[in-house]
Amino acid sequence: MLHPKDYPSAEVPVLLAGPTASGKTALAIAIAAAQGRDVVNADALQAWADWRILTARPSPAEEAAVPHHLYGHLGWDEDWSVGHWLRGVAPFLQARPAPVIVGGTGLAFAALTEGLAEIPAIPEGIRAEARAAPAEALLAQLDERTKARIDTRNPARTRRAWEVLRATGRPLADWQDETPPPLLPPARAAAFRIDAPPQLLNARIEARFDAMISEGALEEVGANLLRDPSRPAAAAIAAPELSAHLRGEMTLAEARDRAVAATRRYAKRQRTWARARMGGWTPLPLS
Repeated sequence: MLHPKDYPSAEVPVLLAGPTASGKTALAIAIAAAQGRDVVNADALQAWADWRILTARPSPAEEAAVPHHLYGHLGWDEDWSVGHWLRGVAPFLQARPAPVIVGGTGLAFAALTEGLAEIPAIPEGIRAEARAAPAEALLAQLDERTKARIDTRNPARTRRAWEVLRATGRPLADWQDETPPPLLPPARAAAFRIDAPPQLLNARIEARFDAMISEGALEEVGANLLRDPSRPAAAAIAAPELSAHLRGEMTLAEARDRAVAATRRYAKRQRTWARARMGGWTPLPLS
């Protein structure tokens, strides 16, 4: 995928993006181990402590191999927005050797390399109101410019846009138009995106999900079954399907097939984002 002879200078941060199950974690650790770098997480759901298996968070052995940061440090009820992440990653950008920043959350990489609008904090009352409302109802209240800029199929993005409008009286698109300069301009980083054709990636998704079940994903979901489902932590891919199985609403085989399908859809959205927003990143073929 990327030969050691092609690793960039350790003085330059490495940005490594790719869809789920594309092998980016292993590559990030290989680069970090070879060059004495730290690994910094840019995958939203891997930040919560209650998910390791289902989010494919690095294993304890992998975390011991090289220093890892911003993984599994949040409790279930804690919030973790792109703004939180950007403030968390900022100190690591000054380290030398520079870090490897790896993940599948395209919005995080966009905020890092393109800038993030400085939106005031959202009051908890408004956040609770957004969590209690159907995403479709919130979407209907957004302006067309904002809807054109967000992933309207992602309830979290819809809720965020609605919260901004409700709290500030201004559409999210207006705030985005006032975005300050980025923390890490693309010219100061080595940015790679893994290109993963569906026919190759789908087989990897299935194999990895079956491995997750063997490693205890069902038990992990069961431990979180009674937690507040409106919190951002609850959005782990495949958690709804496995929760339904544990509640007796479907067989494990049905839950497995639906969870794999949901993961494939998520990977498709990640590929779509990469094509639209990461055209200038160096492509790496999946191998």
